[in-house]
Amino acid sequence: MKRKVKRKQPNSKMCFVCGLKNSPGLKAYFYELENKELIGMFTPIEEHQGYPGRLHGGIISAILDETIGRAILINYDEDVWFVTVEFNTRFRKPVPLDKEVKVKARITKERKSIYEGKGEIILDGGEIAAEGYGKYMKLPIEKIADFDYEEQEWKVVSAKKDPEEIDI
Repeated sequence: MKRKVKRKQPNSKMCFVCGLKNSPGLKAYFYELENKELIGMFTPIEEHQGYPGRLHGGIISAILDETIGRAILINYDEDVWFVTVEFNTRFRKPVPLDKEVKVKARITKERKSIYEGKGEIILDGGEIAAEGYGKYMKLPIEKIADFDYEEQEWKVVSAKKDPEEIDI
């Protein structure tokens, strides 16, 4: 089913998941959909493998964690920050390399400063390769890291291939 993209989220310079200048990183992009889900998209390369031809399980967990955590941002216009306090992954099928990977996430529970969410890595044909569940706590950025927006290049970077709709 095709869903309309409402907004693209920022990338950074050196984050392993979204850092555009982190050479071994995933360089993932994130898109907020009209149905309040978030889609993360990236193409794993040989350096991301565990077993030959398969995405490493730790990287599967990392992209699920990042996508679920970022799904919280759909409800905010300003920058807000969260840290992971709990995360679980269930692996179902191998994720191949050199093919675009889509990660779908949504928030399932909200409390004052704690959010919970779920996500899936979806293979071509719609099969679920992995599922994740996370719990996140809202914190001011000053309590997380010494973060300079300009230095970290935290901004939305437009690309020619940015979709207006995503089939998910």
